[in-house]
Amino acid sequence: MTSLKTTSESPFKSDNTASNKCGVTLMNNQVGAVVAEVMSSLDNVTVTPLPSMIRVDATGRMDFVYDDISEALGQEPGYYDAAEFEENMSTHYGRMVHLDDRTIMFANPEDAAEYIGFDLSATE
Repeated sequence: MTSLKTTSESPFKSDNTASNKCGVTLMNNQVGAVVAEVMSSLDNVTVTPLPSMIRVDATGRMDFVYDDISEALGQEPGYYDAAEFEENMSTHYGRMVHLDDRTIMFANPEDAAEYIGFDLSATE
């Protein structure tokens, strides 16, 4: 008598289709928790607290508006900036653009073209 061995399809299989997602991993500290709280108010953002980090994922685009985060931290406008953002972020996926007043994450590099000087027009 032979035994048939079957395996189910792996949930970790390779998939090269665009996800339309972008995100960051923040340190799970006081500042990271406040940033995550601010971002959780956005409709397209999902926040996942984990023991040592906080995942902040979005569909399409998300803007980390520095003055909104400064206010939530109980600080004056201008306190939270790109340096503070980088200090609390450990990883990211998607195209990241730092501006004076915000950091923008884009799921699709084409959406960031105007910020990074990328020409999307076809060439012959």
